[in-house]
Amino acid sequence: MIVTLIRHLPTEWNRKTWLQGRQDIDIAPISAEFAHKIKQNKELLKEQTFDVVLASTLKRTHQTARIYGYQPEPEGLLDELDFGRFEGVPKKELIEAYGKQWIDHPKELVLGESLKNLEDRIALFLEKYKSFDHLLVFGHGSWIRGIVSYTRYGDINQMNKIIVENNQCITLEVE
Repeated sequence: MIVTLIRHLPTEWNRKTWLQGRQDIDIAPISAEFAHKIKQNKELLKEQTFDVVLASTLKRTHQTARIYGYQPEPEGLLDELDFGRFEGVPKKELIEAYGKQWIDHPKELVLGESLKNLEDRIALFLEKYKSFDHLLVFGHGSWIRGIVSYTRYGDINQMNKIIVENNQCITLEVE
């Protein structure tokens, strides 16, 4: 199975480096820089055929998909990590609170949701869609970093050593 992932376009909270999690926030106006990157990504996608196009239940992923010309199916397994008390605050506060554990052993953390639950959602997603050849997914930073770590290393503990920018397109081959 091939999974092509696109992280949603930036929101005002992304620009402020605030954690969004499950907060249902609109994307920000698209800058010229992002318009150019969207055009580049569309060129990469135009020659590909997808069995299904999915997005989380949060509107920023659906807004991004529509800008790309897709009407995605909502999939709750793709929802962003629930950051609990850290939603709406700068990411640096989470790093200050959990530091090394956030970087080296995030699977052990419980925020608004346990990161073990995030890993379980990723595994359920892969099982649910394993019969598809090629998926296009519009998702979120933590979820995408999680699936990259899970498919490369067998768990999510490497996820916070991976950088996924807004609007970044990543393709994974999953066995």
